[in-house]
Amino acid sequence: MVGIGLYTPAEAGRLVQVSPSKISRWLRGHAIGGRRYEPLWRSQVDLGEDGTFLGFRDLQEIRVVAAFIAKGLSPQRVRQAIGLARDLVGDERPLSTKRFRTDGRSIFLQVIEEDGQTKLIDLFRRQFAFREIIEQSLTNLEYDDLGSPMLWWPLGKNRSVVVDPARSFGQPIEAETSIPTATLAAAAKAEASPQAAARAWGVSLRSIRRAVEFEQHVALRQAA
Repeated sequence: MVGIGLYTPAEAGRLVQVSPSKISRWLRGHAIGGRRYEPLWRSQVDLGEDGTFLGFRDLQEIRVVAAFIAKGLSPQRVRQAIGLARDLVGDERPLSTKRFRTDGRSIFLQVIEEDGQTKLIDLFRRQFAFREIIEQSLTNLEYDDLGSPMLWWPLGKNRSVVVDPARSFGQPIEAETSIPTATLAAAAKAEASPQAAARAWGVSLRSIRRAVEFEQHVALRQAA
């Protein structure tokens, strides 16, 4: 999984603040009242019947989908938009690409107009509103030369915690040491102080503190 990342729905949900059950429905499809709803897209990670797993690109796509659904779009309309965007962008996971950030508004207008949802049409016709949704859902990303998400700094680059699919299977790491934040934060707890954890692991005190701060931030958001 090097370069792809590996997350369970619970791990992904913790990072992007979307419920694991919702993530599973989006990636596996589901049935309601005898009607089958297909997955929004195919996951990067296929481990057969061993459950649902996600890659780093899935994680970023979920951030965008969650933002549009929060604005009132149904998952079915999002699914249609993804289908149209695939053709436009030429990518299995188009919503998180750099190109979609500039060209995607017309796609959502097209699928919304099919429903005649005036309020949503107004929202998406205003260019600034579309940009606002996209920019707020894809903060702190770095892209590769093809315009695909490559690195994610969840709290911003200055906080020095990065999600990189090429390292530690995409788990959040403290950037200076490349050690998972969960490991360093657990060390601080086990050693009863950040200073003792820094000595035990041979890393700087600031690395321990960054990891603890990140893990506390994620836990607080999850509890909210």
